Amino acid sequence: MVSANAAPEVGPRKGRVKARGLRLGRNRVHIPPVGGIGETIRKGRSMGFERFLSSMIRDGSLTVRIGGREPFTVGAGEPRLRVFIKDYPTAAKIAANPAMALGESFMDGALVVENGSIYDLLDLAGRNLKYRKTVRLGPVRRTLADWFQQANARAQARRNVAHHYDLSGELYRRFLDADMQYSCAYFADPDMSLEEAQVAKKRHIAAKLLVEPGQKVLDIGCGWGGMGLTLAEEFGADVHGVTLSTEQLAVANERAGKRGLADRARFTLTDYRDVTGPFDRIVSVGMFEHVGRPNYQTYFDTVARLLTDDGVAIIHSIGRSDGPSLTQPWIAKYIFPGGYIPALSEVLPAIERAGLLVTDVEILRLHYAETLRCWRARFNAKRDEIEKLYDARFCRMWEFYLAASEIAFRHRAHMVFQLQLAKKVDAVPLTRDYIGPAEQAPAKAGRQPRRVA
Repeated sequence: MVSANAAPEVGPRKGRVKARGLRLGRNRVHIPPVGGIGETIRKGRSMGFERFLSSMIRDGSLTVRIGGREPFTVGAGEPRLRVFIKDYPTAAKIAANPAMALGESFMDGALVVENGSIYDLLDLAGRNLKYRKTVRLGPVRRTLADWFQQANARAQARRNVAHHYDLSGELYRRFLDADMQYSCAYFADPDMSLEEAQVAKKRHIAAKLLVEPGQKVLDIGCGWGGMGLTLAEEFGADVHGVTLSTEQLAVANERAGKRGLADRARFTLTDYRDVTGPFDRIVSVGMFEHVGRPNYQTYFDTVARLLTDDGVAIIHSIGRSDGPSLTQPWIAKYIFPGGYIPALSEVLPAIERAGLLVTDVEILRLHYAETLRCWRARFNAKRDEIEKLYDARFCRMWEFYLAASEIAFRHRAHMVFQLQLAKKVDAVPLTRDYIGPAEQAPAKAGRQPRRVA
């Protein structure tokens, strides 16, 4: 691609057409007739960006119009998408750093999908990832990223949480289920509604916890309280939930009070590193992604310290099935500062060093993709209301976030893992047969999942 700051042509004076120019010794800067250099640069830019896109898109076609210029098409076949890019500087930024500039251009309205949605564009790119060479990161680069982006000391962890989770609760109520579950649902039946799948997720985790009435349960990263309230109400547990979000804390305690559970479900603004125990059961759903790789040993040492000798813990987290990497830069800047999605190869050594046993591992593959599909549909249905809460740019930012996250589970090897941990080898049954009946126990007691239209 020709640089936007390409130097004008320089050549010997002899044989040159007399034209406007600057004399540099025996050479003259040649300036073509009006329209010449500008047209040359514009064509170079267009050809360079077209070559860039041609290397990215083979399955499906993409038609691109930059500014007022004639459009060009790369790829072939279905789907056939068409986008508008504001100008050549925007196109150059996307080509130079697509991981950051694509999302920023969409947020700023400088990139518009004209016959579809940003999800369609990201899905097209995702389905063409098979043509790109995988680049493995070296340990030095990962280590630098760890300490510059994921150190997550207490004060920084609090700021990172506030960036995302202290947004207005009215935003989250617009697209989450009625119980405000902001983590992967469990679609035990493909026809489940989002509400039913979130109830199924909570009961699936509770079954693995083997929780019994009166047991003390720690919920690390309790969110708006849904998991803790379920364990208290349906399973009779004594729950202590901790969060770093003041918004989530207020809602969780309010919900506990309204449901008459304040004596069995208490929520506090506490860093997990500062909790005192012990606890019979520990559960953490969707929080481990915020711990940061430098803190994995501290995290699992803390779980081991707080868990009773015959206790059980369940850690539910997004993971990578293709090995260690870096946090996507746009996500790190705008959505989850300090966050990191781990590979199991990064997590298991810390668990072993903490003296914990891995008694069960379950991988949920497309469950989060389906969860995000539901969230994205609900977000778009309430877009006008959300824009009144914030603004159009915020809506585009969140539309990109939800779409890109779904694509990560469909095309970029993201998954969810559930780790069951214990200290004693016989803390859980010898087979997994107990999980199904335990999931159904609350339903048999008359608490059926509610279907919400």
